[in-house]
Amino acid sequence: MKLRDLLILSLSSLVLVSCVRGVSTNQSNESPIAMNASVPISSTQVQPLDRSLQSQESTVMKSGMFVSGEHSTQGAVHITNKDGKFFLELEQSFKTSESGPDLVVILHRSDNVINSTKPPSYPLKKEDYIILAPLQKYSGAQTYAISNKINLADYKSVAIWCRKFNATFGTANLSQ
Repeated sequence: MKLRDLLILSLSSLVLVSCVRGVSTNQSNESPIAMNASVPISSTQVQPLDRSLQSQESTVMKSGMFVSGEHSTQGAVHITNKDGKFFLELEQSFKTSESGPDLVVILHRSDNVINSTKPPSYPLKKEDYIILAPLQKYSGAQTYAISNKINLADYKSVAIWCRKFNATFGTANLSQ
């Protein structure tokens, strides 16, 4: 009788541990959007572009390559014009660190954000940037609409910025 009870207890424990491990694995694979779903988007920010619009022809207005700041950030970025509307596009080569909460994509007035601020966090001043939207994902191609109210001539770079800790993960100087 004791052997039977021990066998049942062992089997139950094995099933329970397997279930918990499966739930933990599923939770750790959530996208950054799901984890940051509670981040409000103000009226000056815009929603990510509808994928159906991405097939239209576009003209590259400005482009740049990311350099690392607080955390490793790399890849190419473009500002494009599609039928009179502007978009910021991170290419498939884009990648940044997953260690920051509340990451956003911003346009910055400086053409050299990293050298115009101090390490290690490279903090920003509120009047020097405008937030486009929360970062959709830590790597890969993604597109953000730019409001017609934004004068692109005022902004010379793009940055991935941690709003919570005022830390600049990486920046890309935009050139024509």
